[in-house]
Amino acid sequence: MIEIVCFGEDSSHKKIISTILNRLFDEEGVPFTQVWRNATRGHGAVIKELRLLLRDIQRDRGRFPDLIVVATDGNCEGYIKRRNDITNLTDRIPGLRVVCAVPDPHIERWLLIDPSAFKAVLDVGCQAPDQKCERDRYKKLLRDAIRQTGISPALGGIEYAEDIVNAMDLDRSARSDPSLAHFLSELRPVIRGWRAAIDIP
Repeated sequence: MIEIVCFGEDSSHKKIISTILNRLFDEEGVPFTQVWRNATRGHGAVIKELRLLLRDIQRDRGRFPDLIVVATDGNCEGYIKRRNDITNLTDRIPGLRVVCAVPDPHIERWLLIDPSAFKAVLDVGCQAPDQKCERDRYKKLLRDAIRQTGISPALGGIEYAEDIVNAMDLDRSARSDPSLAHFLSELRPVIRGWRAAIDIP
């Protein structure tokens, strides 16, 4: 069983990244478990908790997971800066396998980039969003898009994340969002490598 340790900024990261992981592993028929070490308090907490795990691994007090997935929004820092924040820590441990998910600028944008998936779940399409660095912009766009369907989202729309992600055409969506494309292009070869290693037909 493949063991994945995950880090994220908040419940939106946990819901969306978990669903993508479940979907891609199921598609390849690779059994796995995911354990979330952090899904609250933003980017600073992600880095802090990641440091703690890496310290434990280096001191032989923590299990060496098969994969670490770290999710943190690009915000105004951008994909490269945020990814470097992660890899500058993880590259210090030889053999550690890490995949970065850096939605740029915010993960809620991923739920709006496939209007067909949005419509399949909520019966009304949405407008594919622009790409601007503005705090809470995509949380508001998601909430407003759901309200236009006649629904008042109790959790701001994130309660529909699993269904939307499962309805998405991930390849088409990745062409609309480079940050999603980066995540999928890092993750898929890892999963397919495990699939080949365990000789799944």
